Amino acid sequence: EMYQAYTDYYGMMDLIEEMYRTVALKVCGTDTVPYQGNEIEIGKPWKRMTMKEAVKEYTGLDYDSWTSDADAVAQAKTKHAEIADTATKGEVLIELFEEFVEEKLIQPTIIYDYPVENSPLAKRKPTDPAFTERFEYFINACEFGNAFSELNDPIDQRERFTKQVMEKRKQGANAQIDEDFLTALEYGLPPTGGLGMGLDRFVMLLTDSASIRDVLLFPTMKPLSD
Repeated sequence: EMYQAYTDYYGMMDLIEEMYRTVALKVCGTDTVPYQGNEIEIGKPWKRMTMKEAVKEYTGLDYDSWTSDADAVAQAKTKHAEIADTATKGEVLIELFEEFVEEKLIQPTIIYDYPVENSPLAKRKPTDPAFTERFEYFINACEFGNAFSELNDPIDQRERFTKQVMEKRKQGANAQIDEDFLTALEYGLPPTGGLGMGLDRFVMLLTDSASIRDVLLFPTMKPLSD
């Protein structure tokens, strides 16, 4: 993980592209690398799409045309998607993306502006509070990392934590609000971009390895008794 003060998720997008390109050139001598039968073009500008744009491009369903949660569920079911009847518009969008879009993202692609429903630590978009300043990037139909503009509003964060804890308790989990984290936020956090990258997956990409076990320094081993 890494964090940078006084930047946002756009800064993290630029950083991860530059990092991948630089490392590929240093390690492989080229910014186009073979991976599991595909030529992955790391050096070219990565495609960037909002989640709404990606779902519309690959399914034809338009989030902005959904009039309610129930309408969103009904539209998704026309694609035979497995969606709970109680799902919100944001949850429907996420399910459609995971079911129909992710598998098609072969070349490096940044998907940004995630629904607030599954982004509890990301800052809301000022222009559309139903979405957050968050992105994930995908290569060869696999997520390689996750980043966002860090949520630095302790009031908003408490509201989201409370909702998250209530949902988990309904499922029987013994969830608690992280009061220490909220206290730290109350002291103040500057505008910050945060990034979590799958380092093992990056090594898999650079070495054309099919299994993550091939690149782990210390893979988990079974006990001798097994």
